[in-house]
Amino acid sequence: MKKTLSVLAGAMLSMGLMSAQAATLKMAYDADPVSLDPHEQLSGGTLQLSHMTFDPLVRWTKDLTFEPRLAESWERVDDLTMRFHLRQGVKFHSGNEMTAKDVVFTFNRLKDSADFKSIFAPFKEVKAIDDYTVDLVTNEPFPLVLNNATYLFPMDSVFYSGTDENGNPKDLLVKHGNSFASSHLSGTGPYTVSSREQGVRVEFTRNPQYWDAQSPGNVDTIVLTPIKEAPTRVAALLSGDVDFIAPVPPTDLDRIEKSDNTNLVTMGGTRIITFQLNQNRVEAFKDQRVRQAVNYAINQQGIVDKIMKGFATTAAQLSPEGYLGHNPNLKPRYDLEKAKQLMKDAGYEDGFSVTMMAPNNRYVNDAKIAQAVASMLARINIKVDLKTVPKAQYWPAFDAREADIMMIGWHADTEDSNNFFEFLTNCPNADTGAGQYNSGNYCNPEIDKLVAQANVETDTQKRAEIMQQVEQMLYDDAAFVPLHWQNLAWAAGKKVDIAPVLNVMNFPYLGDLVVTE
Repeated sequence: MKKTLSVLAGAMLSMGLMSAQAATLKMAYDADPVSLDPHEQLSGGTLQLSHMTFDPLVRWTKDLTFEPRLAESWERVDDLTMRFHLRQGVKFHSGNEMTAKDVVFTFNRLKDSADFKSIFAPFKEVKAIDDYTVDLVTNEPFPLVLNNATYLFPMDSVFYSGTDENGNPKDLLVKHGNSFASSHLSGTGPYTVSSREQGVRVEFTRNPQYWDAQSPGNVDTIVLTPIKEAPTRVAALLSGDVDFIAPVPPTDLDRIEKSDNTNLVTMGGTRIITFQLNQNRVEAFKDQRVRQAVNYAINQQGIVDKIMKGFATTAAQLSPEGYLGHNPNLKPRYDLEKAKQLMKDAGYEDGFSVTMMAPNNRYVNDAKIAQAVASMLARINIKVDLKTVPKAQYWPAFDAREADIMMIGWHADTEDSNNFFEFLTNCPNADTGAGQYNSGNYCNPEIDKLVAQANVETDTQKRAEIMQQVEQMLYDDAAFVPLHWQNLAWAAGKKVDIAPVLNVMNFPYLGDLVVTE
């Protein structure tokens, strides 16, 4: 990787890009990416990395419309086909040219990804019409082609072809494993990874071949240091040791806002924080009354007020306000006496014991939230053995369903309610990828039928009615435990103009970031 850095530096000097205006950004997130493979895990950290080092065909704007990236334009050919015209002259970090074959290669790899396959399940194929034209063909009329195209970050088919030093295919997709793609990267994005020490530091260097000449970005080097502890992260910003942090804990919002040396940017969030109750591990969780009792026992407003300091919105469903599936009739249902009665009715008045796991550096105050929920469940005689771990250890444990109750937060990156249902509540199916993040093993085939119906319904009002019905059914069935939608907060030094590159998806477009002298 050091050789790559020196080659890039030399190229930048020769191009005159290392000017006085070039800047270095010292950045602290609560964690670093768990892998360099953009298809290994569907998570916020992976997508943030993808927007730094790759480019999608299209991407979201601040007002949730679409803007061209590697696709310059697109048009609908027929009810099943959307045609994308690719940008010419785009180079991967390796120097290879990006063409239609790379889009086809990437699509085929996505279809094999445990995490991403369900997003592309509605698509029959991607066809290369010529070197710079591709057709995305769906199995049935599909209303979210552009939404899903925001996930398609073309990979370098030449770079990832052949075998590595161990004789394994370079395009091998291994979850939580050691593969070529997990530690080597060639994208089209504004940055390449010049050095990386997992859990300690990642250094990004500006791509001298970057195609977007209109980008205002002047950051030449980004140094990402993971700082799990929120107070330490905030202290690093206030002391000037770092220039940009995320997330900002609710307890420090006022402190940062009042500082003369920092800027604070906040947004209402759409990431739902939930707990899932594993029905395969705990017999009691198969009883709807017990699942309802758990929901009635948890005081969402108390968590928002005391732990989140008001910097979140209580939830009774997956879809936030503004999404088509948001059902305005659903309200949080904290009622401790009702919870105790339901436990008695179900024959569990004396309770039972369970294990619970949560990350301690993925969501805002995640460990504290888990501790509060464990205490609340004790009031209905559910005794919780809680374990919290860093997210690098949490996700393999989550995939293995290692605890009876597990925390999961989710932002629908398609900005559509169906994305929640497909990943969090659909009956788990390893072949299709449905329910990939449904650690509760909840399954209601009638709900899944409605989700599938919404996926092919092009009438907006009808789609809304279907998805609102799904939310009602999930609520009545107590399919999971909704807590709140997590608000977003970022902070930076006065010279770092972060506001223009931030968005509600929490994928900062750091290639466009401007740092002033």
